Amino acid sequence: MRIQARPPAGADVTQVTPGTDPVGAPLVSALGVAGPAAALRTGQWEGEQLRQILLSAGIALFVTITLTPVLIRVFARRGFGQEIRIDGPASHQTKRGTPTMGGLAIGAGVWAGFLGSHLIGLLWDAPGPSASGVLVLLLASALGMVGFLDDSIKLRKHRNLGLTAAGKYLGQIGAAVVFAVLALRFPGATGLTPASNNLSYVRDINTIAFGSLIFVAFICLLVVAWSNAVNITDGLDGLAAGSMSLTLGAYVVITLWQYENSCELGPGRGCYNVRDPLDLAVVSAAAAGACIGFLWWNAAPAKIFMGDTGSLGLGGLVAGLSITSRTELLAVVLGALFVAEILSVLLQIVVFRTTHTRLFRMAPFHHHFELNNWPETAVIIRFWVLAGIASAIGLCLFYGEYITAL
Repeated sequence: MRIQARPPAGADVTQVTPGTDPVGAPLVSALGVAGPAAALRTGQWEGEQLRQILLSAGIALFVTITLTPVLIRVFARRGFGQEIRIDGPASHQTKRGTPTMGGLAIGAGVWAGFLGSHLIGLLWDAPGPSASGVLVLLLASALGMVGFLDDSIKLRKHRNLGLTAAGKYLGQIGAAVVFAVLALRFPGATGLTPASNNLSYVRDINTIAFGSLIFVAFICLLVVAWSNAVNITDGLDGLAAGSMSLTLGAYVVITLWQYENSCELGPGRGCYNVRDPLDLAVVSAAAAGACIGFLWWNAAPAKIFMGDTGSLGLGGLVAGLSITSRTELLAVVLGALFVAEILSVLLQIVVFRTTHTRLFRMAPFHHHFELNNWPETAVIIRFWVLAGIASAIGLCLFYGEYITAL
């Protein structure tokens, strides 16, 4: 995979950017997290990077696939069943009472994979958790807590509506603001912070930079949009979990490639200025593994739903990955299915309010196909195919930009 040559063993890679100073070392040390330079100084990362990524995915998959049936039994015993929207497809009424809040298992799996792989990585002196990885996981966890509160209200009041729209937006925006503020702190050895105030496609677009307030507003937009997009997509058995595993798999490839061609390893054409690409690959792998483990129980006919606990958290994870890997615009392609789902809802509202007719028989548009007599499993599998195609196109665009930059 490597294109960019590594510096000789023992080289002082912290000086790859002339005029920079490792000003972030004290801050990062205070956090107890390691910057990318920690990995670079070892001079020995070859197969270990893949080993840690595979460990992360494997641990997350194992934890999720074993914890989910435990939650199914506990939630079923306590009557924590999903309420179904009255105006939804009639066939969905049979799903009433299916245990929900399975996103707790996904979250546990992701954290277990991330932390477990780092603990085992101590055996070969792998770097510890990075600022970027921890911030992305904290953002996802905060949004998962918003979803958990929403799910809890639904269960307690036995209805399909939990938090008010204002309450949900307040929670999402609050998490996004904290993330935005922290993501511009904790510079690494070469001065890179987890996020940049530039708009990004495959890397930062230097001609488009945001001021502080605009940057925070932009991060809020991304977080709210992605978390709601995944939330809306989670309307059929396994649709969100399966599609998300494909998107996250693409992010494993992207962030690993960024690590192998990091400007900190060897500045040159096509190199990437991303603070912690390897740790972002570990996060992506853990999340992908957790989604696959959950899908085992969530596939049609679902034994459990992820609920807003899972969908809001996963949406926040994608938003965080796109920001910290400098792929904010590319993420729209990688997650095109989720984008299409939320756009179908927005278009339905706009068209109905302006023409008093419906563009789709029901939105989000996966229900449109159900009402056109597509079996639910056919809709799910075909949408998975579309999600896979979107991820493949995104990877092609990513690699094409790299080749062009050489």
